[in-house]
Amino acid sequence: MNTKLVEKQKEVLPGLGMLLVDILMLLASIAMVVIGIIKTTQEASAITVGSIVAGSLLFIVWCVFTGGFFTLQPNEAAVLILFGEYKGTVKKSGWFFANPFYTKKKISLRSRNLNGEKLKVNDEAGNPIEIAAVVVWRVENTFEAVFDVENYIDYVKVQSESAIRHIAGMYPYDITEHENNLSLRGSSEEVSEALKIELQERLGKAGVIVEEARLSHLAYSPEIAAAMLQRQQASAIISARQKIVEGAVGMVQMALKKLSEDEIVELDEERKAAMVSNLLVVLCGERSTQPIINTGTLHN
Repeated sequence: MNTKLVEKQKEVLPGLGMLLVDILMLLASIAMVVIGIIKTTQEASAITVGSIVAGSLLFIVWCVFTGGFFTLQPNEAAVLILFGEYKGTVKKSGWFFANPFYTKKKISLRSRNLNGEKLKVNDEAGNPIEIAAVVVWRVENTFEAVFDVENYIDYVKVQSESAIRHIAGMYPYDITEHENNLSLRGSSEEVSEALKIELQERLGKAGVIVEEARLSHLAYSPEIAAAMLQRQQASAIISARQKIVEGAVGMVQMALKKLSEDEIVELDEERKAAMVSNLLVVLCGERSTQPIINTGTLHN
């Protein structure tokens, strides 16, 4: 029965203390070889030859022993592997000593930026758009980052592009009809949060924590950009006209009510209609109107 391994902290020896052992081992090997050579020149014996051989072997051990030293910077970890078997992870910064036969795979735990390239995708309405995002991420679980995926950096890049494409297809570029709907352009906070959640689901298996995800570029594709700009301009003009008409109607109502309350003039229905028409032309027209002064009577 296979049991899934998890990240575990590995205790290692301080490098300074083991440096003293390393120096003593080197001095001992040199001394044994030198003494053996001197004694052999005077009188060769099994002891002198053995001293030379032992000193040489101790020097070889010293060379291997020296390979156990390694350093870690702040926010850096070392995954220790012995002949293909995971032994643990060191996350403390400093100078350390571990089994010289350990393979020490260093991994940065610092936050990284992934500035995604512009992707051409279709939004919810099927319109081709260009979109890109910036993702801030860091490695949290070193075991999953090293052993659960082939290359965690490439994995983050590919999965980020896939998540951005999926999110872009879930929302329209802009709100056109339903004001309560979300859109890529008008709901950046909600879209960024949805992108962050989806990225975390995808990258969690690689031991990665997504700290932030935001859209860095959003635009219509060049082939439809001009048409969509005209559409946005038309929508803006219609909205502005609606506001103008609403205000003009209110002002006409207020004028008629004021004339009636103050008994300035009495107007029949026909003349009220004419006055309303004239006021609406004045208030809603794009250009300034030229007034015509009536010098006759009211009914001329």
